[in-house]
Amino acid sequence: MRTTFDNALESITTMTAGKKKKILFANIPADGHFNPLTGLAAHLRNEGHDVRWYTGPTYAPKIEKLGIPYYLFNKAKEVTAQNIDEVFPQRKKMKNHVKKVVFDICSYFIDRSTEFFEDIKEINQSFEFDILIADNAFTGITFVKHKLKKHTVTIGILPLGETSKELPPPIMGLTPAKSFAGKTFHAFLRFITDNVLLKKPHELMHKYHAQYGIKLEKLNIFDVQIRNSTLYLQSGTPGFEYHRPRLSKNVHFIGPLLPHSNGKPYKLQFEDRIRKYDKVILVTQGTFEGDVTKLIIPTLEAFKGTNNLVVVTTAGWQTSKLRERYLDYDNIVIEDFIPFNVIMPYADVYVSNGGYGGVMLSISNKLPMVVGGIHEGKNEICARVGYFKLGVNLFTERPKPEKIRKAVNEVMNNNIYQKNVERLAVEFSKYDPLKICQKLIEQLPAKASK
Repeated sequence: MRTTFDNALESITTMTAGKKKKILFANIPADGHFNPLTGLAAHLRNEGHDVRWYTGPTYAPKIEKLGIPYYLFNKAKEVTAQNIDEVFPQRKKMKNHVKKVVFDICSYFIDRSTEFFEDIKEINQSFEFDILIADNAFTGITFVKHKLKKHTVTIGILPLGETSKELPPPIMGLTPAKSFAGKTFHAFLRFITDNVLLKKPHELMHKYHAQYGIKLEKLNIFDVQIRNSTLYLQSGTPGFEYHRPRLSKNVHFIGPLLPHSNGKPYKLQFEDRIRKYDKVILVTQGTFEGDVTKLIIPTLEAFKGTNNLVVVTTAGWQTSKLRERYLDYDNIVIEDFIPFNVIMPYADVYVSNGGYGGVMLSISNKLPMVVGGIHEGKNEICARVGYFKLGVNLFTERPKPEKIRKAVNEVMNNNIYQKNVERLAVEFSKYDPLKICQKLIEQLPAKASK
């Protein structure tokens, strides 16, 4: 039976939930972690919330264009795609995938956690924020939650990594097992991953927590981020995620969270060539991967001189050299950047290393894929593309031209991929990510529970 006190408390909670919030955004210094947050930050700012940003110097110009005040890394080291091998020269020599993953988790993510927190603690003295919103790889989240007693809203800009007894462990790029033997094997892999492969990152993470007096369950690195978030807002929809019988209550699918768009028209300089060729193949390796011999050059070699227009976006990696190398081929276009929402409606196949933002855009534009990525969690994204038959997973970062040609032709000639991506695009269209996020964030009480 409800009491007068209950009614009064509900009324107070509703009133405080509707008040404008002081929000601090933060991101790991990588485009795939920064870009998806920009649309939400601009939206919340436009709705009247006091929005500010904590980030590295590389992203300051982009935040200035959004008109959002920002604080730069101070104690935190900024490690980016451009300087990572300079900061960690030993990384470049690593050929073993597992060793490289472990090194990146420790050095790029976990070692930065206390640096992030010390900076944010200092920011809080002049900007006493209510909510931290960060990408799911931002390792300062747990410290802000427990030491500053703030709401933490985590944006899942990678496939959902929450542990499930029904699924293989994250990072291996495996798909769900159907047989009893397969599920038993995956259970064994979960144990090995937590207790052997990722033992060092887990111990390092819990060591930093203990140094700050934070006592947590012995969760793995993926579950710690989820369980210590007030809200965990997963970009995408259930149709692009493996089924889990149980999800944490704070996990919400929000639809494809895409980067902020300034709304300015963008004219393609090669529209005449689009109409000239039978098919259009869009190719990218994203912003982090600078080795164009992995995917870009093999794709160009596979389709140079054919009746397919190959459009390459390089993110600035070796653009002039590639143009010089393929100068004699009219069916090749090479640009630093083209807005995907402009070019994707013309494309027939999207060839990429499986960056999550690009995959979200590809699905939204009903564009089937050929994907080839292993590192930086790309194998998990590529696995889902193949599992849901939205395209072909190449299972390698260095496919031969013949393998790419065969995969692209499979996607163009087999209608199952087009049908599946169109079906998922309909599911995507039923979500309004910005409004869903806004509603969930504005419903948070003024103070986080202690």
